[in-house]
Amino acid sequence: MQKRKINIFTSPTKGKMSRNGMVEDIAEFVDDDPASFYRLIIGTDSQAKRINGKSQIDFVTAIIIYRKGKGARYFWRKEKKYTKEYNEQKKGGFLREKIYTETLISLEIAQDIVPLARKLISPRKYDLEIHIDVGPLGPTRDMIREVVGMVSGNGFVAKTKPSSWGASSVADKHT
Repeated sequence: MQKRKINIFTSPTKGKMSRNGMVEDIAEFVDDDPASFYRLIIGTDSQAKRINGKSQIDFVTAIIIYRKGKGARYFWRKEKKYTKEYNEQKKGGFLREKIYTETLISLEIAQDIVPLARKLISPRKYDLEIHIDVGPLGPTRDMIREVVGMVSGNGFVAKTKPSSWGASSVADKHT
């Protein structure tokens, strides 16, 4: 697995910040209401497009800290990947590659930020979820077991549609 640069994130309210700054902001959010329980959610979505004749996929990852019943904060980052031309007739193989890449990016970010978060926030204060943009309806239904297996095999909890709003709504907003 190729290691990606996971250093800069964007907060809708605070602008660009480093990975460490993002984790510190998450910890401050948790410290503001220490009696609450939280969900730390990581989800990636992608959008394929053609720009100046080149195929490009934008992968957007959202990191959300959700205070159950009392609001949330989120951060996002975008990664562009240029691809070879793909045949519309073979879009299923292309879709499979996109979903695998989305899942791998979410896993890499989780493996990168969880050790930092644990230094500042007790793991008893939050559940960690990886939201995957696959569901029982549509062309991704045959991939659910595979990508959920990838996530759970790495020790994380996987959520799929309709419960994977971190990928299908928050990250999707920035693709």
